[in-house]
Amino acid sequence: MTQPQAGDETHVLTMTQGLWNALGGRPDLVERVEVAGEGALPSIFAVSDFATAAIAVAGLAIAEWTGARSGTSPAVRVNRRLASLWFGFSIAPQGWALPPAWDPVAGDYPCVDGWIRLHTNAPHHLKAALGVLGTAPEREAVAAVVASWRGGELEAAIVANGGCAAAMRSQQDWAEHPQGRAVLAEPLMRMDRGSGAGPFARDFDAARPLNGIKVLDLTRVLAGPVATRFLAGFGAEVLRIDPPSWDEPGVVPEVTLGKRCARLDLKTDAGRKRFKALLAEADVLVHGYRSDAMEALGLGADVRAGIRPGLIDVSHDAYGWTGPWATRRGFDSLVQMSCGIAAAGMAHAGADRPVPLPVQALDQGAGYLLAAAVVRGLTLRQTQLTGSRWRTSLARAGGFVAACRQAPGAARIDKPDPSDYSDAIELTEWGPAVRLKSPLRVGDAAMRWERPARRLGTSPAQW
Repeated sequence: MTQPQAGDETHVLTMTQGLWNALGGRPDLVERVEVAGEGALPSIFAVSDFATAAIAVAGLAIAEWTGARSGTSPAVRVNRRLASLWFGFSIAPQGWALPPAWDPVAGDYPCVDGWIRLHTNAPHHLKAALGVLGTAPEREAVAAVVASWRGGELEAAIVANGGCAAAMRSQQDWAEHPQGRAVLAEPLMRMDRGSGAGPFARDFDAARPLNGIKVLDLTRVLAGPVATRFLAGFGAEVLRIDPPSWDEPGVVPEVTLGKRCARLDLKTDAGRKRFKALLAEADVLVHGYRSDAMEALGLGADVRAGIRPGLIDVSHDAYGWTGPWATRRGFDSLVQMSCGIAAAGMAHAGADRPVPLPVQALDQGAGYLLAAAVVRGLTLRQTQLTGSRWRTSLARAGGFVAACRQAPGAARIDKPDPSDYSDAIELTEWGPAVRLKSPLRVGDAAMRWERPARRLGTSPAQW
């Protein structure tokens, strides 16, 4: 029997089936997925297959939810080219420019025994790294000091100081590392049943299948915001909550589409009280806090379930929920260094520096899995009268991607063409923009948003 090759439709459907099985979905629904479009993002790994499959799985969850509400599950149509492009930036500013995605110090640096990546986009993470290095926030000065360190030792020192860094490891190193062993033994998506609740009684509209669903969004860069953007695209009411001083200017225009954005300080009694009031009216909570952070705020899983019986509680972290790094801060680019993806790309390309994926595919893919988990949770509540709790991690998504190499010969996708964009003008707070066309249709429903992208903190913390 001929095995499916990365880059063909059969392989995409095989990956879709694997992701859908991890979410506990009805296996036969995958037969309703149709894939169009061609090409692949340049990588040793099958990134475009993963993008197509992850978006298809989110669509399958919408189709299943539609079937639970209307009696018929519609077809799911995914465009491979557009799915690949949505894993990059969907927005194209018209007459203005996006802020830089990276702080000037962030990036890869050679050290005594290999490479290390510093993540310094947040001011406190930059301060933590510079505090260990004892240097000015200038790239050349940082490079000179990093060159005298061993990668693992510098990584440990920066993390201990409250910063974010990752030494480059091979896939074999990661498979033998205590955290690699722990996270690769975790399920791709863990689900635990929650408290009981009645079915949704609201009217259902197949063209806006999540209309009326209230989503409380406690996520930041990048997987969680991708998930909640998807939910808003199918009609959910998304209220994003950020701390008073937080900003992520390089991605806010990309991910606040369709949402209202408010601020609360959850470290204060008043902030927690308001959050609990919001949660009491929510159907869904999506959060990306480290595994111990919500408990430290007095807002652990049992507390949340008590505030809102039937809650669909969906979360992710960087390095998994077990093992010695379970509470470690992390981001997509760091996880790619840790789990061997950047090293494998470097070796395959014969390059002299790390070669990561062409997009932040762990964040993006995890985002669509989180969105699928939310909608599967809605279906469980509708059909089995139960809330649910779902968890995944960037590192576990990385394990899924790293297991699939890209077959040679696919036409290369580098950047969008003008025809990839919608004709509609989005009047963002920064200026007009256009978006990539929807990569997904579920029956007659496609992703669309009533609200343009907006700055953080521009809405009151209320439904």
